[in-house]
Amino acid sequence: MYEDRYMSLVRLTIKGISYSQTQSGAYALVLSEMEGTRTLPIIIGAFEAQSIAIALEKEIRPPRPLTHDLFKSFAERFSITVKQIIIHKLVDGVFFSSLICERDGVEEVIDTRTSDAIALAVRFQAPIFTYENILDKAGIYLKTEEELGSSDENDTDDIHIEQEIEFTSTADFSDLSLNELEEQLNEAVNNEDYELAAKIRDEISKRS
Repeated sequence: MYEDRYMSLVRLTIKGISYSQTQSGAYALVLSEMEGTRTLPIIIGAFEAQSIAIALEKEIRPPRPLTHDLFKSFAERFSITVKQIIIHKLVDGVFFSSLICERDGVEEVIDTRTSDAIALAVRFQAPIFTYENILDKAGIYLKTEEELGSSDENDTDDIHIEQEIEFTSTADFSDLSLNELEEQLNEAVNNEDYELAAKIRDEISKRS
């Protein structure tokens, strides 16, 4: 059913989660293509960032199941597995994703927020994909893999948020030209400021 679609899919891995000290509640989930140098920063809420970080850190076990843990337990009780997630659309800076689920050999596609999809993918150990055209439009190239450094992985240890904080961008790029935006984007990537890079990338996408 999905054979033709798979041909243009690119597999991603979680590179890290970073927290902005300048913008309260801002988190950037950084995805990286497994065979290449492009990254895909996605702004997510605090609750989802915490949920993903906890799932990545095997030693941390919350005293009560988080919402995504409950979903996994519920799905497993009824023999439902999440086979993979696909980030399939980007509109006005917002990513849209799907869960590809299976039960008794029957596949179902369920729409989901990307942050929820990633949180579930980690728990089900399901692969994460996006389309080549989305990476072409929203991906950020890195000069070398080493430029990401080890700080992204350590950032997950700094997430101790007890309530969800909605992120609202207050950055104003309206007075900047596309060339100036591209320069700021490159500077943000070089400084490993993925939150700012994600916001600049979204502004560029809106003008495309």
